[in-house]
Amino acid sequence: MKILVPVKRVVDYNVKVRVKTDGSGVDLSGVKMSMNPFDEIALEEAVRLKEKGLATEVVAVSAGVGQVRDTLRTALAIGADRAILVETSTDVNEDLEPLAVAKILAKLVETEKPGLVIMGKQAIDNDMNATGQMLAALLGWGQATFASQVEIADGSVTVTREVDGGLQTLRVGLPAIVTADLRLNEPRYVSLPNIMKAKKKPLEEKKISDMGVDITPRLQVVRTVEPVQRSAGVRVNSVDELIEKLKNQAGVI
Repeated sequence: MKILVPVKRVVDYNVKVRVKTDGSGVDLSGVKMSMNPFDEIALEEAVRLKEKGLATEVVAVSAGVGQVRDTLRTALAIGADRAILVETSTDVNEDLEPLAVAKILAKLVETEKPGLVIMGKQAIDNDMNATGQMLAALLGWGQATFASQVEIADGSVTVTREVDGGLQTLRVGLPAIVTADLRLNEPRYVSLPNIMKAKKKPLEEKKISDMGVDITPRLQVVRTVEPVQRSAGVRVNSVDELIEKLKNQAGVI
């Protein structure tokens, strides 16, 4: 069985994001970029399934600017067998919407014919949490989201997922879409030998113009602002003073 793993290039989670002075978006100039953490978890799970003999090939795919090659090379170093880049733009500030990504992935699924698609539940840059669900709808496949455990047997995938009331277990027939949650696994450390080996693994590049996919934006960012900074706390000397401040200053009682 072949497993397809979409990965996204995002601002590294350790970087403090800066908003452009005109409020048109996030400033990406000179910012460290890395693989979306949820996608890294999904890739780790796919590699583990291959190591267990449940998959024959792991293919990492991504869409965006040419710099995504670095992210795909990281995916190859983690353990993917090969990678596919769909170049959609030369502007690093241009972000694909979930529907556009889902359409691109649907085209790749048609040609690659994987038995399973594992992807992160969301990207940390826009927190849309929509691509996996849209892809399942376009393909007509079953889906299991927010996976914290994945098991494959007898032509189906059993997924334990976290819900508000606890844990829910679903069994979905293959082929299927699974989106990875934070507690699915802990991605492995990428060693230098594997980084060197990744340079020899195949990385195929495609142009969006050759795929017949409409990626026209349907959303418009009106304004981007930084979160309001929290004010410093205040120490009180008594319960009465606390109640007075909660009532007259904070206005919560």
